[in-house]
Amino acid sequence: MKRNHIIAIIGIALAVGAILSTLGDASTYVTFGQADNDPGEVYTVIGTLDTNQPMEYDARSHRFTFFAVDKHGDSRQVVYNQPKPQDFERAEEVTMKGKSQGDYFVAEEILMKCPSKYNDGKAIANAEEVYYD
Repeated sequence: MKRNHIIAIIGIALAVGAILSTLGDASTYVTFGQADNDPGEVYTVIGTLDTNQPMEYDARSHRFTFFAVDKHGDSRQVVYNQPKPQDFERAEEVTMKGKSQGDYFVAEEILMKCPSKYNDGKAIANAEEVYYD
């Protein structure tokens, strides 16, 4: 075998290994109902904060509980065993990675989509009226 062929085979093997390692960590986006079907599996649920339900944070145990609503409208209590994220109440969307356990969802990781501080909430009514110097 030529030296170039050996280098190409090693490069392909490294690329396949990198792809397989990223696929093993990839989680699936599901609803709370789908996560209930396989309670031991880690899933990612995207939802919104249910502001009609209470949020509780116990500083001694670092246990934060809140309610979230998934894209199908199912509300579920979420337990997060970490400190409460800053500005959590302002979150427009909450991405929770974790496992379903009984009638609640245990989040291992939470990501929030908060409103932009650069947007005052008013959309530009007519984009043609914007002028640049």
